[in-house]
Amino acid sequence: MKPKLMDCRAHNKSGLTLIEMTLVIATIVLLAGFGLPAVRALVKSFESQSGARSMIGAALGSARAMAVRNQRYTGVRFQKLCRSKDPSDPLSGLMDAPQYMIFIVHEEPKDMGGLAVGFRAVEGLEPVKLPESIGVMDISRIASDGDIDEAHELNDALTFSIIFSPSGKLLLREVRVRNRDGYVLPSNESGSSKVSLDQVFNSAVNITTYGRGMFLQDDYSVRNPSPGNAVDYGLGKEMSRTGFVVYDRQRFADSFRRKVAWSEYLSKLSGDEVVYVSPHTGTLVLSE
Repeated sequence: MKPKLMDCRAHNKSGLTLIEMTLVIATIVLLAGFGLPAVRALVKSFESQSGARSMIGAALGSARAMAVRNQRYTGVRFQKLCRSKDPSDPLSGLMDAPQYMIFIVHEEPKDMGGLAVGFRAVEGLEPVKLPESIGVMDISRIASDGDIDEAHELNDALTFSIIFSPSGKLLLREVRVRNRDGYVLPSNESGSSKVSLDQVFNSAVNITTYGRGMFLQDDYSVRNPSPGNAVDYGLGKEMSRTGFVVYDRQRFADSFRRKVAWSEYLSKLSGDEVVYVSPHTGTLVLSE
């Protein structure tokens, strides 16, 4: 990401936890069904960038609290749902798929096939879908239109993790997310010795063919490949992030299809569209 001048003063933040935020959203959506104009307007506000930031801020606050309480590296993973039913093209439908926040936790190497930087989904917590009109993206590796004009590059930019230490500090550390069984490229075909029933993170074949999992695990990258696999879907071991951009999905999609996503749209994002995470408090800080 190109350096940007910013005011590091933290803005006032909501005190809502993720659970409270979810209940609020569910309540107003229910009330909106009765046709109340004021409530419909409130629902629309959650589709705004400020509404998305509130949801993300609540999720990060919850992840930080879990890291401290459980004394384990914990964070939030941002990733698109894998909608494809085609094993040969797991990224089919990527652009229009919803983006989610998934709580992830570091797992001991002995339970992750010896992987020291392995993370898995936190058990018992459902992935949280972001508003349909808004997305978040890591643009730290993008500097030209050619850096984001293919599906695997798009998937890479839309998938990133923010991690907190057991002391509650924001971390820069390597992350590779896998299924809860710790298998590299699991397969649920008959006779397989690497069956994973994880319904959150799983392999391309298990999601597209066997309907197990929602999100592709980090075993599909040329830059950081997994053993025995050279397929590139933009998902491999990478460093956690300390910031991201919030973007309008329709405007981005239009520029991406014309292969000018960087020059026409992403490079022009500024102000409250550029978000950083405070290293000490985990709250969101906006670029001025």
